[in-house]
Amino acid sequence: MDMRLELVAVPVTDTDRAKEFYVERVGFVADHDHRVHEGLRFVQLTPPGSACSVVIGEGTSEMAPGSQQGLLMVVADVEAARAELLARGVAASEVDEQPWGRFVGFADPDGNTWVLQQPPAG
Repeated sequence: MDMRLELVAVPVTDTDRAKEFYVERVGFVADHDHRVHEGLRFVQLTPPGSACSVVIGEGTSEMAPGSQQGLLMVVADVEAARAELLARGVAASEVDEQPWGRFVGFADPDGNTWVLQQPPAG
């Protein structure tokens, strides 16, 4: 039985601010932005190259804004990814070297946190 994770909710306080952050600063692709009715707005964003997307918006999650912690994305070159985030105005951590990979963290305007991982060679 195959199971594919395809959509993860990221709770935010201001949908437009969060969409701008993820699209303009982090580089996600805006797939959908639909207001279904008052109180329900569905905005789907996808990291470049990812099969899994995130959803932000009104009425899309019961989690408190900023409570999604440690979402992980794999990158080929964590130094290059960090440099791109910094150039786009995203505060990114220094590279953390571990035996299981190299890591850089950042947070969205609400405090939801993300980790970029460059897996070890081999």
